[in-house]
Amino acid sequence: MASYWVVLVAVALSITIASGDVSSNGAASGKRPGGPPRPGRFLSLPVPNKCSQRPKEFFFRGHNYFYSESLPQLRGKRLDWLDARNACREYCMDLVSIETNEENDLVFKLIQQRNSPYIWTSGRLCDFKGCENRRDLEPKNIYGWFWSGTRGKMSPTNQSPPGFSTNPWSQTGHERRPQPDNAEFRINQTPESCLAVLHNVYGDGVKWHDVACYHEKPFICEDSEELLNYVAQKNPGIPL
Repeated sequence: MASYWVVLVAVALSITIASGDVSSNGAASGKRPGGPPRPGRFLSLPVPNKCSQRPKEFFFRGHNYFYSESLPQLRGKRLDWLDARNACREYCMDLVSIETNEENDLVFKLIQQRNSPYIWTSGRLCDFKGCENRRDLEPKNIYGWFWSGTRGKMSPTNQSPPGFSTNPWSQTGHERRPQPDNAEFRINQTPESCLAVLHNVYGDGVKWHDVACYHEKPFICEDSEELLNYVAQKNPGIPL
């Protein structure tokens, strides 16, 4: 089942990103409700010299990370989810995938220390082409989430992931309902298909929230083994 999930996500993402739109209304590609479409947006390829000189702000379990606000060229910039992914990908990285309790603590602590109101992660809802008619993903708000940076399926959202001390999803939000709640869809028909970590925005501390992908936020990048291997194969001897 795990390998089938990886294949599904890889194929679905390649189809939807190549079409310039990750969701039915363009939310993940950065279109604001009622705003003009942004066609032709693709996932960026890594840039070898950027990968070789990528920022290595901190290190955890074999991966380097950096917070966008720590880079002079990104300081003060807020990007939508896809643009944030692409900013990371140029460095052979991707948005952070929070797959262990220790990694979650690391991200939460950084957000608190930097007093950041929120950051993007690579978390994504499988609500695009290729995810239809999958009984194992229903209901989507519980079983349909995955980490796009690693293509790993998330645990059901209504329980603590294995090894986590608590459930990182917030128990409140705009409508004071447990997350993910897809609240913005009921406001302007824009799905909340991307995962952000919010810092006490709803008086709930540092927690995971589903958010519409067009919102602009700072972000944390994490080494992508897939992109690093790709650049290493294409550029023998390059220091990474």
